[in-house]
Amino acid sequence: MRKILYTLSEIRKNQLRDLGANDKAVAEIGEKFTWIDRQIDGIGVQRSNERLAEVMTSADFTYAIQEFVQRKALPGYQRKRFNFDPLVMMDTVPNFLPVTRYQNRCGVDDLEFVGEKGQARPGSVQDGTKKQWQVWRWEKQYDFSYEALKNDDIGYFEDVASKMGESARRTLEKYVSRFYTNATTIARLVALGALYSTTGRLTTARVSTARMAYNQRTDVCSEPINAELVYIVGHSGLKDTAMQILNSTQVAELATNAVNVVSFTWIEDPYITGTAPNLPWYAFTGEQSGIVPYVLARLQGMPGPMIVRKRSDIEAVTSMLGAGRPVDPILGDFDSGNVVLKVMDVWGTHVDGTNGNMVDERGSYYSSGTAP
Repeated sequence: MRKILYTLSEIRKNQLRDLGANDKAVAEIGEKFTWIDRQIDGIGVQRSNERLAEVMTSADFTYAIQEFVQRKALPGYQRKRFNFDPLVMMDTVPNFLPVTRYQNRCGVDDLEFVGEKGQARPGSVQDGTKKQWQVWRWEKQYDFSYEALKNDDIGYFEDVASKMGESARRTLEKYVSRFYTNATTIARLVALGALYSTTGRLTTARVSTARMAYNQRTDVCSEPINAELVYIVGHSGLKDTAMQILNSTQVAELATNAVNVVSFTWIEDPYITGTAPNLPWYAFTGEQSGIVPYVLARLQGMPGPMIVRKRSDIEAVTSMLGAGRPVDPILGDFDSGNVVLKVMDVWGTHVDGTNGNMVDERGSYYSSGTAP
């Protein structure tokens, strides 16, 4: 039996070292097996009036090897990321009230010829367009029993904080995706006509058509503006199509095999819905154009998610181990022992009943992808 315990002890200590445990934790495991060994040394012949004692059989040893020593936490799924940062303008607000911003959408009048002794006519200046955005709280609470955390000898809950942070990022990604995929925003782009929307699938020719549409855009005074197509954002199923367009030296759709001059930066949005082959895609401008199609507002002093724990309401008075014994820091609620965590973040955007979440429609282009 001592050889069996020694084998179990060494296997468990090696396993802890592989998991990165410190020397103290490894030593504690060795002490526990040593204590079991001493208890076994004291077992003698049981008298008829004594209670039954539990012994370790060969079947128990097999179970220990298969279940206890061999336990391991497998890696979880790797989720897709949506790198939306280049598509939005970041802004901060001081509180939860709506804040006002003004956008200058036009220049001043052109000069006019004035003859000899003529007098210049008064010009006009276009008023700035009023925009407002607001932030709101986004939270989720998670609770764990004290027993579950204490029994977790394989570290299943060790990365719970990072998973909670990932949930906050995932929620924010879905939120930004809805800026341009919501029905109001799409209806607005479709209503603006061919310079802002189409129904074609993603092809080299369609990207050129979208770029041509951007090149024809004007401000509210009908003056040409520098609106350049930089990003193509599309359904996950369009990734190969986008890569083929970018890596082809010739335009495959044309019989003349003309040189492919189309270029853009591809961004995959895993939250865009669609059924092949009718997969939607979008085209956006870059920061260098000065156009702000969408905005992501955050509360000042809170640039990212925060994870907090509810303070335990347990206080040690005395115990069998003597007064002043420190309380386990993961102890939670006095009644149930639950340890309560909460992930919280604050963000918002521009909301308009006509434009949806678009700040400036001149930075967006939409295709439903329903036509060949």
